Amino acid sequence: MSDDIEVYVSDFLVLATGENDEPYVPPLPGLSSFHGETIHSREYKSAKRYKDKRVLVVGKGNSGMEIAYDLSNFGAKASIVIRSPFHVMTKEMIYLGMLLLKNMPTQMVDNIIDSIASHVYGDLSKYGIQRPDKGPFYHKIEAGRSPVIDVGTIGKIKAEEIQVFPAITSITEKKVVFETGAKQEFDVIIFATGYKTIAKNWLKDYKFILNSDGTPKKSSLNHWKGENGLYCAGFSRMGLAGISKDAKDIAKDIKTIISSKVEKLN
Repeated sequence: MSDDIEVYVSDFLVLATGENDEPYVPPLPGLSSFHGETIHSREYKSAKRYKDKRVLVVGKGNSGMEIAYDLSNFGAKASIVIRSPFHVMTKEMIYLGMLLLKNMPTQMVDNIIDSIASHVYGDLSKYGIQRPDKGPFYHKIEAGRSPVIDVGTIGKIKAEEIQVFPAITSITEKKVVFETGAKQEFDVIIFATGYKTIAKNWLKDYKFILNSDGTPKKSSLNHWKGENGLYCAGFSRMGLAGISKDAKDIAKDIKTIISSKVEKLN
């Protein structure tokens, strides 16, 4: 191997390494003292090995809800932490909404899909599940949060086969303490808490464009543009649609800057 260092110089640098580099586990007080098993959802393989065990899933996204469902199906005593409001829908509702968005405004589509979801699932607040103030598609655009696609988890929650808990405040050797003051013993904690970017670990001047948590420094429409020719694509938490839009906006901006420089030379 060569120890030579190569240096590249460019007027522009596009950071496109994504926002999901490594598993994220929240720094919960007492987590290191827990005597049971703790894993991230990335390490989860099968529910069979958790039969008859008390398993707490932390995270109510698609991964968390599917894991809780899987655990319950294979005989585990499954519970799930749900801290914040979210939309839950079937695949058919999502598909219908996407079709309607082609010809109807977002708010109208949200009203229709919300009504269908309410009819199908009823009032979920009594089960510890709150719905956001904004509709599912507006919520996706505004906050980058996609609706959870229900694979059967809601039915199990209603049937009390999966227990819902609020936010965790601390963890002891055997128990998890929740914000309501309730304490519960668990054998396993599975963190379905997503991923984080590590770009700031290697990008020396990341503060020109990213916050310390890896999110874009600007929250406006041009969040993708930093200082000194630095750009970021795919850090807006808006999925594939957001990545595509970032890429187009960045390319257009770079083209405009280059064209302006060329005009000045002529």
